[in-house]
Amino acid sequence: MSIKTKFINSNALKLLAVIAMVVDHASIWLVPDDTTLAIFARGFGRLAAPIIGYMIAEGYFYTSNKQKYLKRLFIFALISHFPFVMYFGLEWWQGTSVIWGLFMGLVALAISQTTYISRLIKVMIIALCCLLAWTADWNYILVLWILFFGIYKGQFKMQMISFAFIGTVFYILPGISLGMDYAFRFGILLAIPFLALYNGERGKSSALIKWGFYVFYPAHLLVLYILRYFIFA
Repeated sequence: MSIKTKFINSNALKLLAVIAMVVDHASIWLVPDDTTLAIFARGFGRLAAPIIGYMIAEGYFYTSNKQKYLKRLFIFALISHFPFVMYFGLEWWQGTSVIWGLFMGLVALAISQTTYISRLIKVMIIALCCLLAWTADWNYILVLWILFFGIYKGQFKMQMISFAFIGTVFYILPGISLGMDYAFRFGILLAIPFLALYNGERGKSSALIKWGFYVFYPAHLLVLYILRYFIFA
């Protein structure tokens, strides 16, 4: 695809992911299960994790300070934990937010790029990252996506093949085995054409844009929690 036809920058992709995320989370409360609308709403919501995972992998190669990048994700994973479990009605130990999965994916990618440890040790640490992400939203699937987005940096076809393979084997097929109510899981594949239009550019830079997603994630869960359990209960 010609660079001229790639017109979506990272800011636009992140905005799309945020909209998909809000639709997905709100639909869990507002849209009855086992309905066509639920399948479409949740299918659209599947865009969020792949796109943000792709942006995390991109950010690894573009950031000027990888340690700060890791630290920022870790801090917001902690901040987002309780809004997540509160909104989804979980005990504090039953699960955690997608931010923790993003953090573990970034750690796995960073380990894969090191040159001073053996391949076996890399595999062991990456496996540990997958294990530690087990209770996070999107769990080890997101870790593997970020890892292979980074490993195949600059090879879009291989990025998408690995993305589709991981998503199909570990997400789509297990869902379909439970029934067609899980057909919304095919929505992850909708991310491919949007990523194909990504031009590799950041777009306008500002503190609001830089910190917007990190702040918005726990904030929108808190707002949805208040609306769901207090105002419209």
